[in-house]
Amino acid sequence: MSIDSEAPDLPRPEGTAGEGPESEVTQTATAAPPATKEPVTATARRPQGFAAMLARLHFYAGLFVAPFLLVAAVTGLLYAFTPQLDSLVYGKELTVAHVGDTTLPVSEQVAAARAEHPTGTLTAVRPGSGDHTTQVDFSLPSLGDDVHTVYVDPYTGKTTGQLTTYFTSTPLTSWLDVLHRDLHLGAVGNLYSEIAASWLWVLVLGGLVLWWRRRRGARTARRLLLPDRTAKKGGVLRTRSWHAATGVWIGLGLLFLSATGLTWSTYAGEHFNKALHSMSSGTPSVDTSLPGTDAARADASKGADPSDIDGVLKAARADGVDGPVSIGVPADGATAWTVSQTRNLWPVGRDSVAVDASTDTVVHRVDFADWPFLAKLTTWGIQAHMGLLFGLANQLVLAALAVGLICVIFWGYRMWWQRRPTRADRRARFGTPPARGAWRGVPSSTLAVGIVVVVALGWAIPLFGIPLAVFLAADIAIGAVRRGRGAAVPPAATTSD
Repeated sequence: MSIDSEAPDLPRPEGTAGEGPESEVTQTATAAPPATKEPVTATARRPQGFAAMLARLHFYAGLFVAPFLLVAAVTGLLYAFTPQLDSLVYGKELTVAHVGDTTLPVSEQVAAARAEHPTGTLTAVRPGSGDHTTQVDFSLPSLGDDVHTVYVDPYTGKTTGQLTTYFTSTPLTSWLDVLHRDLHLGAVGNLYSEIAASWLWVLVLGGLVLWWRRRRGARTARRLLLPDRTAKKGGVLRTRSWHAATGVWIGLGLLFLSATGLTWSTYAGEHFNKALHSMSSGTPSVDTSLPGTDAARADASKGADPSDIDGVLKAARADGVDGPVSIGVPADGATAWTVSQTRNLWPVGRDSVAVDASTDTVVHRVDFADWPFLAKLTTWGIQAHMGLLFGLANQLVLAALAVGLICVIFWGYRMWWQRRPTRADRRARFGTPPARGAWRGVPSSTLAVGIVVVVALGWAIPLFGIPLAVFLAADIAIGAVRRGRGAAVPPAATTSD
């Protein structure tokens, strides 16, 4: 994610001020007699063709996308520890004071919740076990997609609290989730997170290629994996080595976060879901329609009887649906109840059954083992992205990735600052970008294939394609204006292979 222009470590003209490799090399060069100076050759040559194009793309992408990535890293770091935050903030609602020997029938727990909250439609129940309370959801028109959740001690039947939740998430978790996803700005805010996910993989792969090209002559992996601690402190060489080496270590994790983040983004996520369905790889669900023409079942105005929940759960348990579950309450008598596993830890449990409450029999079943592989992979990826798949270890890995990304972004901007021209006749506030026009050095066949690939990626990932098109258009326009005015283009930073 380098903001650095990958400029070669060339000596500056005498009298140049500033930090970076130029000043380091200058110290050595000026100390030697002029006759013994060696010309800078292959180790500091200007990249051509693809490498130069990649350097320019990496520079500008890092410059403009890094703020989005920084926000995503900080908000993601906060979200990674929501289980611990929930325990601190909502311990009274989520856990029981004393674990008993036996739990009350779920129907009695639901009755206690209904007594505490007499309004709303019963929609779901998650029976508690161990030190976890039972969660009973009631929908209300005024809440929209949110529900009112009443928490019940499964051993005593006493309510422990009430919260407004979103798909089982507490208010704090929901708030941090929305902060990470759209900064509480709605549809406009969604663009920030999708841009971050759409460009993260481009920056990671581009940075890895550029660093490998710079270090490809190394005899060991040390120069690729570890920062150069022999470089001058405060110089650009040292900053670049920390930036790049850290990027190598966290690169695979960042690629994973980019891919999984795109799966539920607004635009790329829609394309992804369409692709899954076209390959019959969408997430399957149980069929809740009930056979027969019984009048009671046909009466859609008759709601489900909450007292049936005990028989429904017993039938699901007898059919092998074990562990933590969520019981879906049907809206009418013509629809089956559902009982679905909710285990997020590895191995993930997502078996689900539909139960006819009139006979307490399972009428349909979908096992997680029978899901299409891509549907399983998507579920695993989302759980890992959220820090749930491997518990605390998963959370710590996400935290390390977030902190590493923050550091890489900081070092990238620091390089941009360090590479600014400081000579009196060239002084500038910031570093100069790699020179434009590198595409002319790319073989026409390679360029044609590249254009097709980029267009395809731009269609599949719109918030990669649209910003790229805007950048190209602006770059071409600026170049045309400068040529039309006959203005001299400022010296651009060169890049090292």
